[in-house]
Amino acid sequence: MSQAERAPKMQVVMLSGGAGGIGFAVAEQFGSQGAHIALTDSDSKLVQVKEQQLRQQGISVRGWTLDVTDAVHCQTVVNEVLHHFGRLDILVHCAGLTQVSPFLKTRAEVYRRVMEVNFFGAVQLTQAAVDALLHSRGQIIVLSSIAGLAPLAGRTGYCASKYALHGFFETLRGELKHRGVSVTMVCPSFVATDFASKGLNACGEVLDFERSTTGTPIAPSEVARAIDRASQRRSKLVVLSRTGKLAYWISRLAPGVYESLMLRRFQKELERE
Repeated sequence: MSQAERAPKMQVVMLSGGAGGIGFAVAEQFGSQGAHIALTDSDSKLVQVKEQQLRQQGISVRGWTLDVTDAVHCQTVVNEVLHHFGRLDILVHCAGLTQVSPFLKTRAEVYRRVMEVNFFGAVQLTQAAVDALLHSRGQIIVLSSIAGLAPLAGRTGYCASKYALHGFFETLRGELKHRGVSVTMVCPSFVATDFASKGLNACGEVLDFERSTTGTPIAPSEVARAIDRASQRRSKLVVLSRTGKLAYWISRLAPGVYESLMLRRFQKELERE
């Protein structure tokens, strides 16, 4: 029996996209407080590197390669997590893919790929883990974006996937509330990671230019701390950074103003493609 299994009261946190900037910061945040970390990511080599880095910090961790677009693989990995740790308390969805291109030039398969990773990946992994979360009266934490609350020009596919996450998980929250499982949506604005460098252009190729940003990108550690606080409070919605909060409220109170500001900010990207 593993050390994790001998301490059943200790929280077990499973992260998709755990080897990425935000996912890894969340793993460090929870792990530094004694949680056992199930680190999953599609990049097998990076999982090994990040798993070792966490171990060097004294964190209880095991890594798995996980393709969230494969429902069978999701179930297999969740089963292995449960076998290794004995329980699952918090599922954090950090796996994601962005797209930067104008709609008029974007191929349909780009939208399908973004939805497969961002939306269906989160749905499938939740389906695989929900029984364990019901048993522990656990938590589902979804890394959304300000793009799930307000439009961002040149990111129609990305915004669609994030809006879909809100529709799905906010509805799921109501269905699971009486069973003791909470759902938290976390919406940062721009974050200082290499996330965009793996995004797709109109043809489905990896972006070869720097994306435009608004405001000063926040550090992944800031997002991780906010997720930790939200977990402790079982918050429903967290909107991060001054830029994100401004975008959220302006888009609701003055949508015309927001649209003009947004288009002006991202016009260069629309013209580039």
